[in-house]
Amino acid sequence: MTAAALPDAVCEVFDRFVTTEYTTIDGHGQPITWPVTPYHHRDEGCIDVTTGLGYPKKAYDARANPKVALLFSDPTGSGLEGPPMVLVQGTASFDDRDLDANRERYWEESTVKLPATKKMHPPKLLRGAFGWYYTRLYVHVRPERVYVWPNGDVTTQPELLDSHMEEVRSGHDEEPDVPLEAPEGGTAAWDGRMDELGERYPTGVLSIVSPDGFPFSVRIPIEVERGERLVRAGAGAVGVPVHPGRACLTVHDHGPNFEWQRNFQVRGDLIERDGAWVLVPHRLVGGFELPPGSMLSRYRLNFSKMRRYRKIAKRELAKR
Repeated sequence: MTAAALPDAVCEVFDRFVTTEYTTIDGHGQPITWPVTPYHHRDEGCIDVTTGLGYPKKAYDARANPKVALLFSDPTGSGLEGPPMVLVQGTASFDDRDLDANRERYWEESTVKLPATKKMHPPKLLRGAFGWYYTRLYVHVRPERVYVWPNGDVTTQPELLDSHMEEVRSGHDEEPDVPLEAPEGGTAAWDGRMDELGERYPTGVLSIVSPDGFPFSVRIPIEVERGERLVRAGAGAVGVPVHPGRACLTVHDHGPNFEWQRNFQVRGDLIERDGAWVLVPHRLVGGFELPPGSMLSRYRLNFSKMRRYRKIAKRELAKR
């Protein structure tokens, strides 16, 4: 799908959104969603995302299963008023051919996309100690199918912009169905941060695997039932190919200039209960966060993660 096939309003979302919710599917059939920075290349007809060598799973999962999704649902910092919510289901290709070039590319692209973050980077002399972060792996996403919700309204059917012409002619998805993982089962697990769901985060990004094997993500209202240890998902949302199975609920927020950012995800089973869809949580996973506060407090918060990331990056480099 080329930029010429997409409305200007959609391309503007790709160009100006600070974050996109990027979903991969791991080897267990679990969808995993993290907020990342998108880099839209109109001429090439692709959207690139990237991750550090010290936390490469985002890229390696896409290499193993190239069916990925990008949801553009949080306009914070974009300067756009009432933009659509856009879901891209696409095919990923993995780029680690020249890590030195990737590192330089990331430094240039990220400072153009997020100029306010330039002062947050360590001095150049110390940057080598952060190779786990600055040495980058890139994922190129070629859109195969694009869903658009005008004004981000999930209570209306999304518009489908599709590169598969046979689907456009027939009006439905022609991709063959694939076997989907059943709910994992087991008891619910609760983490104290889950209390932020519905309070700090009244909406979240729910990701599932569609019958055709592509991830499907949508931002929906969420409500926590702490006593029952479950999360009620998406009252009023339509057009979602919902079914019992493994799911991921991701929440995040960031400053308008990306001067701070927080995120975590809850993985569990999506099941139907009393005529409504609920998420039974099994695991909370925290991401790499830079919450509001001093740089010293951020280093303290992330010290153990940074040590782990450095070890992973060292191991990855040793393989090459």
